Amino acid sequence: MKREKLTIAVSGLNNTDNPGPGVPVIRGLRESTHFEPRILGLAYENMEPGAYMEGVADKTYLIPYPSNGMEPLLARLEEIHRRDKIDVLIPNFDSELLPLIKAENRLTAMGIRTFLPTIGQYDERLKSNLPEFGKKYDLSVPGSHTVSSALEIPGICRELSGPWMIKGKFYDAVLAHNVEQAIAAFYRISAQWGLPVVVQQYISGTEVNVVAVGDGKGNTIGAVPMRKMFVTDKGKAWSGITIADKYLLDLTKRIISNTFWRGGMELEMIRSSDNKYYLVEINPRIPAWVYLAVAAGQNLPEAIVHLAMGMNPEPFTAFEAGKMFIRYSYDMIVDVNTHQSFAFNGEK
Repeated sequence: MKREKLTIAVSGLNNTDNPGPGVPVIRGLRESTHFEPRILGLAYENMEPGAYMEGVADKTYLIPYPSNGMEPLLARLEEIHRRDKIDVLIPNFDSELLPLIKAENRLTAMGIRTFLPTIGQYDERLKSNLPEFGKKYDLSVPGSHTVSSALEIPGICRELSGPWMIKGKFYDAVLAHNVEQAIAAFYRISAQWGLPVVVQQYISGTEVNVVAVGDGKGNTIGAVPMRKMFVTDKGKAWSGITIADKYLLDLTKRIISNTFWRGGMELEMIRSSDNKYYLVEINPRIPAWVYLAVAAGQNLPEAIVHLAMGMNPEPFTAFEAGKMFIRYSYDMIVDVNTHQSFAFNGEK
């Protein structure tokens, strides 16, 4: 069967100890049996490893940070699109999602397709809104409060028994065992990611996550749960294993059905010692470990492209439990002229 040729732009090429999802998303797209992808990598920094890795992007462009404003980002995407027609855009960072969700009509008018959550879906699952989300959909959620001043923290720590996770609005989480540590974490995280900051009660147990895709109509196109086996000091899974957990799968399908979730998502859960599941976070995009789902039999990046193209992919019905991923470090050798050219010209 002849595969359709598609140009797909993918961000999140920072394949470091705090990896972005871009490289594993691209690996999944390369294995598509339905289309032949030409991959445009979108990098925010000229040192993002994915820009230099062989066999990842066919061409890479530097783009401005969303924090610089929506217009510079959209103008750069429009410039790239004029030169290198983009069929589908897959953004992979939380911080870029909201601007691109708001710009969906403008992107569509350019001819760039996306498949992203709605603004309502994005806002509803924010860390600051998670307690209300849990009440609305009958989910167990750790106690938490949103804070904008360090002066609020001692009172919250008295209300919620410790320890506590101090979380940034987009990224980062620090475990604090006392008020002083919580305040120090507040200042560090707010300086990097801005306000508000979330103080969430720490739940001891096993970390289990689910990567899933919803079609926007209440249907789950695919879902794969995994248990973290090794976690870095940044809280990122460095190895994990797919698990056959019916409760997790049923819970995921219920959330997608109730919210009519559109696009990729990651549920971060804690399974306590008494086998109770707590929802601690919902990420509104596919995570950096998504290639584990591909290897287990569900090519979720491919499904997102199908949905963006207006197709109705058949839902995945199974995956292979017991598949593991293990990350590793690898030193690439890059000519300095290649790096300098990329930094100066904004493309390679």
